[in-house]
Amino acid sequence: QVQLVESGGGLVQAGDSLRLSCTASGRTFSAYIMGWFRQAPGKEREFVATSTWSGGRTNYADALKGRFAISRDNTKNTVYLQINSVKREDTAAYYCAAANYGSCWPCTDGSDYDYWGQGTQVTVSS
Repeated sequence: QVQLVESGGGLVQAGDSLRLSCTASGRTFSAYIMGWFRQAPGKEREFVATSTWSGGRTNYADALKGRFAISRDNTKNTVYLQINSVKREDTAAYYCAAANYGSCWPCTDGSDYDYWGQGTQVTVSS
């Protein structure tokens, strides 16, 4: 069992940068593949990014490549999502998730994940 808590969301202006954090507690954090998803109002949840256990491999949604960066610090049991040059369309609730098994790699589907955080809201104003 692992518990995930996201933080770092808020109201930002278009063009700003933002870093979201997700801290895990429970079982060994480094054993999990970690992913970020987001859900905008009235839209389905979408995949954002994922990272292997060591952070050596990452994968991004094609439409988000270049502005988003996932990283992790296993010594702090934390995974990060850096968002640069935020746009209004980035407004969404952002969720981190943990997957037990690497066989899902690149683990872009929500059903690949076993644990979810409660989400952190990002609102971008123009």
